[in-house]
Amino acid sequence: MGNKNNMQEFDQYRMGIIGNCSFLANIDAHGSICWLCWPHVDDRPIFNSLLNEVGGAKFQIRPAGNFLTSQHYLRNTNILVTEFKSDDGAFRVIDFAPRFKLFDRNHRPLSIFRKIERIFGNPQVVISIDLARRNGVDLILPILGSNHLTYRADDIDIRLTTNVSKSNILEELPFTLTEDKYLVLTWGEHLQASLEETFNDFFARTENYWHDWIRRTTLPCIYQKELIRSALILKLHQDEDSGAVIASGNTSLPEFPGSGRNWDYRFSWIRDSYFTLSALHSLGHFSEIERYSHFIQDIAIKAKDRIHPVYKINGSPPIPEIVDLHLQGYKSNGPVRFGNEAYNQIQNDVYGQILLSLLPLYSDQRVDDRSPRPSKKLVMSLLEKIERTLLEKDAGIWEFRGKTMANCTTSLFRWAGARAALKISQIIFDDDMHIRAHELLYKSKEAIEECYSRAENCFYAASDVKFFDASTLLLINMSYLDKVTDKQRAIGHLRRIEQELSAQEGLFFRYRENDDFGETKAAFLICSFWFIEALATLGFVDEAIKKLEKVIGYSNSLGIFSEDIDPTTKGQLGNFGQTYGHVGLINAVFRIAKKVDGNIFD
Repeated sequence: MGNKNNMQEFDQYRMGIIGNCSFLANIDAHGSICWLCWPHVDDRPIFNSLLNEVGGAKFQIRPAGNFLTSQHYLRNTNILVTEFKSDDGAFRVIDFAPRFKLFDRNHRPLSIFRKIERIFGNPQVVISIDLARRNGVDLILPILGSNHLTYRADDIDIRLTTNVSKSNILEELPFTLTEDKYLVLTWGEHLQASLEETFNDFFARTENYWHDWIRRTTLPCIYQKELIRSALILKLHQDEDSGAVIASGNTSLPEFPGSGRNWDYRFSWIRDSYFTLSALHSLGHFSEIERYSHFIQDIAIKAKDRIHPVYKINGSPPIPEIVDLHLQGYKSNGPVRFGNEAYNQIQNDVYGQILLSLLPLYSDQRVDDRSPRPSKKLVMSLLEKIERTLLEKDAGIWEFRGKTMANCTTSLFRWAGARAALKISQIIFDDDMHIRAHELLYKSKEAIEECYSRAENCFYAASDVKFFDASTLLLINMSYLDKVTDKQRAIGHLRRIEQELSAQEGLFFRYRENDDFGETKAAFLICSFWFIEALATLGFVDEAIKKLEKVIGYSNSLGIFSEDIDPTTKGQLGNFGQTYGHVGLINAVFRIAKKVDGNIFD
């Protein structure tokens, strides 16, 4: 399996994301559904050409000859449009996953609706569809029906219903587009009603759903377009059935070419979930927190000893991490991994993050009897776990595989979790909880201060090391370093992190220390947003806005961020649509807006 190191190949990811909170799919600028996992987002892929460019499975609609292409979303929706221009004419493909209210519930079937519309001329269209078995090797041959093609295997039941000639699809024969064509791909429950009428009905309802959802979104007066796209992307990353929030819909898009840093993020990290739900809360959306609370309470209550950092969307452990040798990797950059060994790591920041996630269920007045507050017993058990692990080293926020440390950011989340429990105790008037939380607040602060260097006027990554970590910017953003009484220490820490970890053009490394894979070469995008948010928090608003303008430009043409950026080429790297980047943007913009608008959001 080759590993190419041509940086120019890693530019913007030319693809969009569609979904309906049951699944996610990637559709590239060549009209291919290049990544889709059914029936669950953490299952093996049905279409995998994103990680298997030569011979990979995909569902493609394209012109017969050479063409130019562009993509955009319909305004304030997750409906994607891909437009093609060729010598013969032009057409567009409209792609969406249905989501709308039906009988007081959200209808979100496992289906993708595709429509081909002529724009001008006599475009010649080619459609091809190949499905991969779960092992990524054998192809599944279709069974012909009167108006559909059915694909069945031991664990697959997929149907393509269409008014396109089946021969044209099976033999990949070009046809002249003289009327609108419809293609509906379904799993399990297949389309029985009128194709065209169902498409138009589901399209209108789905468009209305997203418009209504955005209308209920709280926005400041700045960067609204970027915030709306980020909100829509975050929404797609919650599985509505379980309440789990996934970090990304992809696996194994490399953090850097040839580095081997290819990870499966199609699972629910407790840390990522807290960040995502906190951002959605800032945007005025609360039901997502309620839904997640059932997922995380079930995990926390069942945990006999410790709580793991990551779970599948059904609340079970991820599958063991394996390398799939049949897939080449993105632009031939393997390995392709399924599963994630992070499940077995000790990451003691999770207890504080769960408490932070549960706090709105006590403090937000929108909670009603249908979503009862978590029990006192659960809150106390989380405080007990914080106390029990106070002196325990862990893998930390960046999930080092080869070492553990007394991480500063872990202690910060212990502190923040204790502070959340302190607020809960005041709301429910519980003295025992108040005393326990206050003690842990003090002990966590002691652990944080052990990471501080008076000589350097900054905090190290951990108390037992002397290197720097961009996640310690959260000391400022999470109000540990008070912007009034601790402002000079905060500024000193901010500028030292900038000095040590900034790349260029607004980019930041997570750390400079060699890790399990050697030197880290990619800039981690959320670190840039953390820095911008810290600038705004400390009053450097003009500088924050200037840097934000630069960092926003690292999205692709659809406004979607990747996990990492190549500091040299400025190309996107890492898993795509990862929630961290969009969370970072939302938090940074809201922090700037508080300063620009005179604290009207405080």
